[in-house]
Amino acid sequence: MPDLRGKTALVTGTARGIGAATLQALRDEGAAAHGVDKDSVDVTDPEQVAALVERIGAIDILVNNAGGVCSQVGRPLEEVSDEDWREVVDANLTSTFVCTRAVVPGMKAAGHGRIVNISSGAGRSVSLTGIQAYASAKAGQIGFTRQTAHELGRFGITVNCIAPGFVLSNPTTVRQWESYGEDGQRALVESIALRRLGTPEDIANGVLFFVADASSWITGQVLSIDGGHSIF
Repeated sequence: MPDLRGKTALVTGTARGIGAATLQALRDEGAAAHGVDKDSVDVTDPEQVAALVERIGAIDILVNNAGGVCSQVGRPLEEVSDEDWREVVDANLTSTFVCTRAVVPGMKAAGHGRIVNISSGAGRSVSLTGIQAYASAKAGQIGFTRQTAHELGRFGITVNCIAPGFVLSNPTTVRQWESYGEDGQRALVESIALRRLGTPEDIANGVLFFVADASSWITGQVLSIDGGHSIF
């Protein structure tokens, strides 16, 4: 495990699930880790994010985890409103842009930094939710990861991405799981090589890998943590 003593981290979307597990994992390894959720800071608002970063000071590690489907369900494309689209894209992709832009000046000044974006298997393939904006935003996070890794590498900043598989990490995923029924649940589990669903801690462990000093020559990469689902 990495020794993160003396490092300052910011994790978005920490109310529950992957964000909460990541925040705790960073703290367990010695980081001064700060977590925010939608009730404390609107991470799509540049002014609120800038004020947050100013309060914290220099940030060594940023984990862009905020996002989700914003309580939406899959519908035919022609039934999706402009507002529905923007809400999901902003929550997932715009938040990643706004938070990354806010921490980069401090990382450049320090000559190092670690940024980890939490995308989804939906960004590499299709979304089980059927939500077009979610799949598009998660794919956008992957593109943003690669582009910023190319741009920021010369400053000692790495940018990597995790694409989680099915994790029961919040009420939305629990409802989705329950909607499948016994047969659908069995089929999903059997499509995963390791024959189990993921846990928030599985994803947090991937974050620890990317922020470790041992990963200093890894950037622009997308790591699927999905029990082998993506190999089928």
